[in-house]
Amino acid sequence: MSDQNTNGAIAPADAATGPAFTVEKIYVKDVSFESPNAPAVFNEAVQPELQLNLNQRVQRLGENAFEVVLAVTLTCKAGDKTAYVAEVQQAGVFGLIGLEPQAIDVLLGTQCPNILFPYVRSLVSELIQAGGFPPFFLQPINFEGLYAETLRQRQEQGETSLADSEPAGNA
Repeated sequence: MSDQNTNGAIAPADAATGPAFTVEKIYVKDVSFESPNAPAVFNEAVQPELQLNLNQRVQRLGENAFEVVLAVTLTCKAGDKTAYVAEVQQAGVFGLIGLEPQAIDVLLGTQCPNILFPYVRSLVSELIQAGGFPPFFLQPINFEGLYAETLRQRQEQGETSLADSEPAGNA
């Protein structure tokens, strides 16, 4: 792992080696599983209905460090009852040194969530099975396609890139 100062920025000595993309830390930021209608919901003989909500947040931690949080909420309904709600926020701290702002934006919007997704997929699956429900496996997600759509929307609204946000704690 690269040396970091207290605000999460990569140490200047690393900058001398040229452009770099590093994974500094991967961690669970928040996790929740609820089955409000158990055990009665286990006897429901209806086709379950699933709703998936996917969200990504980026926060600048320092000059060269970013936190990316990939959040997934999976809600399963059996008829008019909620069978379960699984929520996972998987996070990572990524170092991006010596890159153009556009390249940083692309990495934050595509590669970082691609790195976090297998952790999210595994944790969601484990939560659902531990809740007494059949296995569920999140299907692969095309983060490049989602990024392209987000970029199109940002351009229509005149918004800046993810990498232009201010470092956290520097008000």
